[in-house]
Amino acid sequence: MEKKAYLYIITAASLWGCIGVFLKLLTAAGLSSMEGVTVRGTVSALLHGLFLACTDRQTLRIDPRHWYYFFGTGVCSLLFFNWCYFNAISRSSMSVAAVLLYTSPVFVTLMSALCFREKITSLKVGALALTFAGCVLVTGLLPLGQQSVNLPTILFGLGSGFGYALYSIFCKFALEKYSASTVTFYTFLFSAAFSLPLSGLHRDLALLADWRAVVGGLGIGVVCCILPYLLYTEGLRYAEAGKTAILATAEPFVAALLGILVYHEAVTPFKLLGMAAIFGAILLLNRSPQKNS
Repeated sequence: MEKKAYLYIITAASLWGCIGVFLKLLTAAGLSSMEGVTVRGTVSALLHGLFLACTDRQTLRIDPRHWYYFFGTGVCSLLFFNWCYFNAISRSSMSVAAVLLYTSPVFVTLMSALCFREKITSLKVGALALTFAGCVLVTGLLPLGQQSVNLPTILFGLGSGFGYALYSIFCKFALEKYSASTVTFYTFLFSAAFSLPLSGLHRDLALLADWRAVVGGLGIGVVCCILPYLLYTEGLRYAEAGKTAILATAEPFVAALLGILVYHEAVTPFKLLGMAAIFGAILLLNRSPQKNS
């Protein structure tokens, strides 16, 4: 079952890697980054909630005393990391923000060791090093350019990585009591409820009539949120949080590949080397259990 869990995680990361395609549509329709975050959470909560109401209402029932699980996954993780991430982008560049975001496996590995007694093995350390190096190369941060990174950018970037990591931790606790469908629905619901008043989307509702906003909203809500979070959450049930966080870095690999194939972005030796490093880290973690030490 662990191998299947890894497949779920890699598939989820691949779907997350498509987010740029739909974000471009939302941006073209005139929505801001934070409004895009709100659309993502709201569309996901509405469609996933409607699907569960029609197919399995039992999954919508939770103990109100467990609200903090979903405040953790929806607000402390999903909403917080997006807010930090977009602030990091606005202060620097997409490449710098992406590299700082993918410090998240380090946070997950350390927190998992504290919370779940997961071992920090030499295999994990090697995969972490390959992953981070790969992200740096894929996003174009290396070779070194002329851009400087200031302290606020670093703090926002590390905040996005920490917030991203919190999902794996809170989710592990929530999965002890609820199904993946329940956890993902309430994650989207809490994220949407708290982001709506912050984004100002209610002042730009007319923009949602644009076909690009409709297609982008459905794509980012279903393809890049509901499906990957269901897969990632289910994968977390059977795999170590530390390993899943590293496997999830297949996302920049897919994003870079889509950039090359769809948007005809430049293919550089550094980008190819970075993609190979990320792929190598994934293969390293998929070695047989007896070798994972």
